[in-house]
Order: sequence, then structure tokens, then C-alpha cells
Amino acid sequence: MDQFMNAEFWIAVGQIIMIDILLGGDNAVVIALACRKLPPKQRTQGILWGTAGAILLRVVLIFFALTLLAIPYLKIVGAVLLVWIGVKLLAPDDEDDHGSIDASDKLWAAVKTVIVADLVMSVDNVIAIAGAAESVGGDHKMPLVIFGLLVSIPIIVWGSQLVIKLMDRFPAIITIGGMLLGWIAGTMAVTDPAVLGFVPTEAAAKAGAPAEVIDTVRYGAGLAGALLVLAMGVLIKRRRLAAAG
Repeated sequence: MDQFMNAEFWIAVGQIIMIDILLGGDNAVVIALACRKLPPKQRTQGILWGTAGAILLRVVLIFFALTLLAIPYLKIVGAVLLVWIGVKLLAPDDEDDHGSIDASDKLWAAVKTVIVADLVMSVDNVIAIAGAAESVGGDHKMPLVIFGLLVSIPIIVWGSQLVIKLMDRFPAIITIGGMLLGWIAGTMAVTDPAVLGFVPTEAAAKAGAPAEVIDTVRYGAGLAGALLVLAMGVLIKRRRLAAAG
């Protein structure tokens, strides 16, 4: 229970929920498309079973992601992917993949469609959530991931339309979300086993430096990642506008 009294735990929970809302918006669309031909009585069952299966699959994927992040250089690769995901969030492509989602009038066929589609679409969520969980460390990672996902389920399934309307009305939410991914990328990159010996955090810790010094380096890397995503997103948007104009 001590982890629930930890401020970093609750900050990471907030990050996971925000990541799921921003990157999981398509989940509600996929669920709706896959279940649209079900009889009304089975539609709710299809939504609930499909969501449960997708979330369970995601927990398993994140467990493996957290384990793999201990391998040298994989955090760096994950950080690069997070920057790319953050930039795509700020400057999305015009392509729409939802047309490939097949509806079914059979309950379990619809559930299977939801789970398979979510598996294909979950790479960005998994990497981002694993990165957010890494900031807490210790034995709190998986409880944090599960808790954050459970809290986000009703938000995604029942509150998706509200969230989409809020994003349309307040675009700053999307900008903050993209910068959050950049922040996670920066803090994750400087903790990769391959670079720990070359960044000031490791040397400072061995020299007995106070936690404030170590945190300054980590937060500095996070800020650099956030600003990088923002700058790249704005640059790509301007280039597209110039090309279109």
C-alpha cells in the first residue's frame, strides 16, 4: 500500500490515463465498427467482451515491454519511437485505417475483430505506457500499469465522444499529450543501461550527489524531449500547409 502514498505513482497513473485517452481514441471507433451489425441485445456484450480482451492483451504486451526495456539500447529505440508517436499526434496523417474493420453479426466474431484490431493498433500505447511506468521503478510497475488501464477503460469506452469533443474544442490537450510523450522519451533514454555510464545521473549517484542533482538531469532530458516533439510537430504542420497552399 505504500506505493499509493507515493507522488510519483500518482503522476505516472495520470500519465497512463492521458496516454490511453489520447492514443486510445481509435479503440472506441474500432469497437463501434466491429459491433455495429450485432443485434441490439448482443451489442453491449460485444463491446464489454471485446474491451476486456483488448485490455488483457495489452497488459500482457506491456509486461513483455517492461521486461525488454532492461536490455541495452531498447530504451533508446523506445524513446525514438515515442518521439515519432508524439509528432504524429501533433501532425496526424490524413489516412484513415478504419475502413478495413469488418463488422459481424456474430458475437464472438465481433469480439475477435476488436481484439485483433486492437493488437495491431496497440504498439504506440504499449511503448508509451511502459515508458511512463518506468519512471516509478521497483515492484510498482505492473500494479501501476494495471491500475492505470482499469481507470482508463470507462473513459475510453463510455467517455470517448466527450473526450473527442474536448480535443476539438481545446487543441492544447493534444499538444500537451504529444509533449508528454516527448517528456517520457527523454527521461527513458537517459536511463538506458547502455548509456547510464555516460550520463551525469550515474556519475552523480556514485559520487553521492543529492537527489535534486540527479532529478535535474532526468527532468532536463524530459524537457528536451517534449520541446523536440513540439518543434518537429509544428515544423511538419507548417510544411504541409505550405505545400497545400
